Amino acid sequence: MNSQDLLRVVQEFDSPVYVYDAQIMEGQYKRLTQAFKNVKNLKVNYAVKALSNVSVLKLLRSFGCGMDTVSIQEVRLALEAGVEPNDIIYTPNGVSMEEIERAAELGVQINIDNLSILEQFGTKHPSIPVCIRINPHVMAGGNTNISVGHIDSKFGISIHQMPHIKRIVENTKMRINGIHMHTGSDILDIDVFLYASEILFQAATNFNDLEFIDFGSGFKVPYKKGDIETNIEELGEKLSTRFNAFCESYGKDLTLAFEPGKFLVSDAGQFLVKVNVVKQTTSTVFAQVDSGFNHLIRPMLYGSQHEIENISNPVGRERFYSVVGYICETDTFANNRRIAEIREGDILAFHNAGAYCFTMSSNYNSRYRPAEVLWYKGLAHLIRKRETFEDIIRNQVEIDL
Repeated sequence: MNSQDLLRVVQEFDSPVYVYDAQIMEGQYKRLTQAFKNVKNLKVNYAVKALSNVSVLKLLRSFGCGMDTVSIQEVRLALEAGVEPNDIIYTPNGVSMEEIERAAELGVQINIDNLSILEQFGTKHPSIPVCIRINPHVMAGGNTNISVGHIDSKFGISIHQMPHIKRIVENTKMRINGIHMHTGSDILDIDVFLYASEILFQAATNFNDLEFIDFGSGFKVPYKKGDIETNIEELGEKLSTRFNAFCESYGKDLTLAFEPGKFLVSDAGQFLVKVNVVKQTTSTVFAQVDSGFNHLIRPMLYGSQHEIENISNPVGRERFYSVVGYICETDTFANNRRIAEIREGDILAFHNAGAYCFTMSSNYNSRYRPAEVLWYKGLAHLIRKRETFEDIIRNQVEIDL
């Protein structure tokens, strides 16, 4: 998918629009499975929250992915995409017992990260196999917004509470078939990941009937030229060796599971916007586009940097621009960024817009959410219509005043 392909997408479907390249997703899936080719049983469960369009889920299912879900709605989306219930793991946080029971009724793998819920569920449903999410107290990524394995995280049951877990399991006679962790996003130092894995292996020795160990994900992807990323090949070699050794000592071939989201879809996504106005102030040149943090909030929420390319004028003389949106708030995508000369009407492409972009969009300022397009086998397929005013008011109820 090149710049001319992207411009044709805008001509056909207007802007702003998200475009996802199926070939890149498939390449990332193959890269991960190849890195762990020496593991007998490997399971890749795609993190649905990263990009939850049903057509994307169907595509990833066709590669061999299961689904990692965090809500009953994501479970239903995965089922809608044709994923079998036993290929779906449900890992909620802070939800009601009633929602967990609804997920269990659908036949998916339950993953519990709370002592209270573990005891309640085990008491009521001891025959339903359960995975336990452990908090290894390992910081990943250095940002508490995206690191979820540190000591103050709301996610997981503390590794130091293992005696409590064992007491609940013994008292309820519930069946534990999996052990899980997720340290967070943007893991660069694989030694930190391997260290957390050792904690998980130790936790696994407390249970005799495990079927799988889920190591989460959080692999770092490059967001700009020269950016560093997780060395997935080195991780695959080292963790596979350690996992196989653990299976031998455990006396059983377990399944090694991952739940990548960003790793599979981030680089596959492009977000295309049109420049409404080029505004010169006393100190800054603003490129104001037909979007805002209602469509792409990551730069404002996480300080993330998405490479921005002027695909309508790629050979123009580079200048410094601050790219901002049309929302009635400060919605700055980039400050003083070198970009090929921008003119009103130009189309800008935000790279690495596949993960946590559309899924975090909103109708703030009563703006419409954009369309989504899947680039598949050389053709653009509309997979979500652009919203209309009717969509904005669909669920509003007018009263007589």
